[in-house]
Amino acid sequence: MLLNSVIIILREVLEAALIISVLLALSQKLTVSRAWLSAALLIGLLGSVIYAMNINPVSMAMDGVGQELVNASLHILIYSFIVVLIVSLRSRKYHQVMVMSMLSCVALATIREGSEIIVYINGFSSIPELFYPVLIGGIVGTGIGISVGVFFYYLISNLSLNKGVKLGLFILVLIAGGMISQATQLLIQADFIVSQQALWNTSSFIGERSLLGQMLYALIGYEATPTPIQVILYSSSLIITIALSLNTLRYRNAKELS
Repeated sequence: MLLNSVIIILREVLEAALIISVLLALSQKLTVSRAWLSAALLIGLLGSVIYAMNINPVSMAMDGVGQELVNASLHILIYSFIVVLIVSLRSRKYHQVMVMSMLSCVALATIREGSEIIVYINGFSSIPELFYPVLIGGIVGTGIGISVGVFFYYLISNLSLNKGVKLGLFILVLIAGGMISQATQLLIQADFIVSQQALWNTSSFIGERSLLGQMLYALIGYEATPTPIQVILYSSSLIITIALSLNTLRYRNAKELS
């Protein structure tokens, strides 16, 4: 139970920690005030508590798939705001759009992951012999996730402006793809997307429940048995964000040379 808790909480914390660390580092590189982070975390934490407190009625809504649909919507919204953010990084004239995109990404990610953590830990609150191992595992998983986020923050912060922006965009592209991958999985579970036969099975190499599998799930939405529609949507999301990122970098380079 302890190890399972570490892995599960790590996955949830890591997703939010990566988004926060990358956006915080980009704010520093681009000399953008980081005041947005406090507002984003406050909104996110409050939203996660409200969502977790109402998880039962949400789950029962829409013929029992309400939770899957809400979570899929949150993932799609995060992806959308990452796309807007990538475009807004082109120029300082999009400053307000950039800040609002960063705030929205962090707030939504905190709501999504925070509510999952609250629901998971609260599920063991009435079982003392399990609650404490789960709580300890949660603390360990949280510590590891935050440490990874801190690592990426300092990695990006200590690079030059151009290299820092490039690395930040690269990580955002991976995270954005992961958001679409996870949203697709949830929509398949909710029967909003027809389930198909898997194209391949890599569970013998990297199990989805393993520590590495959970970390890859948090970063890129790893799925050991993806269906054709998952691969198509994931690939399409990557193509869009990569194209927009390259366009942003070309625009920034042209502006520096002019």
